[in-house]
Amino acid sequence: MTMTIPSFTVETRTRASTLTAIAVIALLLFAFAAPFIVSRGVIQNLFFILTMLVLAQNWNLLAGYAGLISVGQQAFVGFGAYTMFGAVILFGVDPAVAILIGGLFAMVLAIPTAFFTFRLYGPYFAIGTWVVAEVVRLLLAQWKALGGGTGTSLPRDATRDMMGVGLMRDLFGMKASQAGDALTYWLALLLVVATIGFIYGLLRSKQGLGLAAVRDNEQAARAVGVDARRMKTVVYLATAFITGVAGALIYVQKARISPDAAFSVTDWTAYVIFIVVIGGIGTIEGPILGVIIFFLLQNLLADYGSWYLLMLGLFGIAVMLFAPRGLWGLFSDRTGIQLFPVRRVLKGGPLNLTHRGGSHG
Repeated sequence: MTMTIPSFTVETRTRASTLTAIAVIALLLFAFAAPFIVSRGVIQNLFFILTMLVLAQNWNLLAGYAGLISVGQQAFVGFGAYTMFGAVILFGVDPAVAILIGGLFAMVLAIPTAFFTFRLYGPYFAIGTWVVAEVVRLLLAQWKALGGGTGTSLPRDATRDMMGVGLMRDLFGMKASQAGDALTYWLALLLVVATIGFIYGLLRSKQGLGLAAVRDNEQAARAVGVDARRMKTVVYLATAFITGVAGALIYVQKARISPDAAFSVTDWTAYVIFIVVIGGIGTIEGPILGVIIFFLLQNLLADYGSWYLLMLGLFGIAVMLFAPRGLWGLFSDRTGIQLFPVRRVLKGGPLNLTHRGGSHG
């Protein structure tokens, strides 16, 4: 007797993703060694790229996977940075430790923020997040201990004696400023790896399937048992924490803060949205490509004054018209290549089994 039993396997890995894993390991080794082989100016540029990539990946997780279009992410950048400054200046906490404190307080801020904004939908949610960011900015502008509306700077001793700086001076003979840049760069590199690893792991999990279902059709997702509100809340709090850490790290490197700079909607939300949109929303690869293009455009167009933003806008419009899924989406659609595949592919087929039984008298 022959029986046909379905034999299927679910796979997400592709040949391109395997090669990508090898390339990423090699790239990380080179990136780790960068402070020893490139100039300080290059390290500062790489720090900018890495921190903007963290912000872009988090906004992409919110908008591209959870369907939460936020224009108020500067609230968590600024609040995380101001918390870090407060911990260092008022309580003498080491800046490296204060970075994590900034992320935790940003996540705490996200709890009442979510309670308010999750009652809004679509464009109202976007406007609500911006309003929250403005309220937080105005409140912190009244904090006289941290400079009020004009802002303040980190004490020189705090950054010079930051955890790890002395060790790098002793081991590698770096100056304090060079060691500080290298340390913040390595922290940014670690944050990028942790962020992409977290997002990729989430998207490949059962929770990632639920998140995609919520994004595509929230009512249908609820009908099959997905707790849409819980999924959105978890993603919102997680992105708030990572964004707060990134904001604190950025302002450790800057060592100077003011309400207008820390809560700039242009620097921390508009540019981030631009990066995600031109790269490709709803993909991990999109923000990576987008931040590289943004950095190149910024350097090419920086000398054009007020025309700079106009040309960025025209480029963004052109991409949205001719590549609605972003440049990576266009490339992926034409080649089928996915470096970080999350789509589950059913492979296999029927397995034939032959059963031979003896005769019974």
